[in-house]
Amino acid sequence: MCAVTSLSEAGTPARGVGARSVRLRTVGAVDLVFDVRAGRGTRLAHLYQKAPLRVLFPRGGEPGIATPVLITTSGGLVGGDELDVRIAAEPGAAVLATTQAAEKVYRSLGADCRIDVRLAAGVGAWLEWLPQETILFNGARLQRTTRLECAAGGRLLAGEILVFGRHAHGESLRHGSFRDAWEVWRGGRLVWADALAAAERDLERVLSSPVCLASAAAVATAVFLADDAAAALALVRELAQDMSSDLTGEGGAGDMAVAATCVAGVLVIRWLGRDARLLREAFGRFWAVFRCRIGGWTAAMPRLWSV
Repeated sequence: MCAVTSLSEAGTPARGVGARSVRLRTVGAVDLVFDVRAGRGTRLAHLYQKAPLRVLFPRGGEPGIATPVLITTSGGLVGGDELDVRIAAEPGAAVLATTQAAEKVYRSLGADCRIDVRLAAGVGAWLEWLPQETILFNGARLQRTTRLECAAGGRLLAGEILVFGRHAHGESLRHGSFRDAWEVWRGGRLVWADALAAAERDLERVLSSPVCLASAAAVATAVFLADDAAAALALVRELAQDMSSDLTGEGGAGDMAVAATCVAGVLVIRWLGRDARLLREAFGRFWAVFRCRIGGWTAAMPRLWSV
């Protein structure tokens, strides 16, 4: 559970701190390094974890690929919380990192939540970063940066889903702020950067604007890095469009939009959807087939995604 001391009732001092409200900020961290040992395949070479982040290694995963699962034991993030995630696949290693459940960012009284993700794939490595969706509660404040580094001969596939409000509860994102940024580095040089950001008291008006997100309930991004990433663009467009069309049908095409491009050798795919559940499913179907066609892995999502 979250370690939070709420505001005291009028006339009743907070116990132990006079009349002040105190919130215990959490700073969680995970640092994982995987390498290859002759005859044993990919193995965990380094692990550091600090609550509320924890890593589990479920049995029965796909053969030949390490499958760490990240858990936020606090149950979600509140204003001022910070998470730092570092995952490296050394030369020849194969890693699929995912999360146990959706990340929840609760209403903030003013401070931002910060999530910093750094992923690195070495020569000949395969690294997938496949967290489940991040849900922004009304009033949430999130600053997230995902930094990718991929060596020549390596392949890195990273994705994120951002959900604007708890729609199943009838809640939309009316106020708050978010900045979801991506950076791609090669050889110590920044080759691509992108950020989706909004900060308004009337955030619902901004998100509903046709020149912004056109009332999308969620947005998803997938980024693929490889020496020949541009050669996969035609396949990506075909798969992404087919998976989305299968779910929305001809009459519902306006409920989801998907597009792909390749810039500076960085392959980027984005989904916008008015139904967060359908967007998640389209994203997952694409991911499963793409990892099979490009990486030769099983055309399936991690079991936790279907729980």
